[in-house]
Amino acid sequence: MPILPTISTVFIVISAILVAVGWRLIVKGKAKAHKKTMISAAISALLFFIIYVSRTVFIGNTSFGGPEDIETYYTIFLIFHIILATTGAIFGVVTLTLALKRKITIHRKIGPITSVVWFFSAATGVMVYLLLYIFYDPGETTSMIKAILGG
Repeated sequence: MPILPTISTVFIVISAILVAVGWRLIVKGKAKAHKKTMISAAISALLFFIIYVSRTVFIGNTSFGGPEDIETYYTIFLIFHIILATTGAIFGVVTLTLALKRKITIHRKIGPITSVVWFFSAATGVMVYLLLYIFYDPGETTSMIKAILGG
């Protein structure tokens, strides 16, 4: 089992769990605990992103190794996940920035949307991981650096 994809997936799951805990805390009126939990969720997401980008640049991306008859469905699902993850990341940065700048009224409006997008992003990310590394043997991994520089 490839260790870096596993570690990065664990971080994104931790991030989603922390977002859920943070949401529950703010509903209970525990603003300080909410803030700490949400910052921890953001750090976990950042650790995921650092590992993911590092792996992509230095090792490469793994192609789908499952049956050809579902590869198209996997690709559509992957594109959906990428759109969700990008949207979730942008919303996450905006939501966190609003909170840190104490623009709480706007933060309260987009926070729940951000959380829902993040949950779906995390869930689809776990599914991508399972399809790439657990349910099927991984496909070929090609280094982006090798692809750019040749060799």
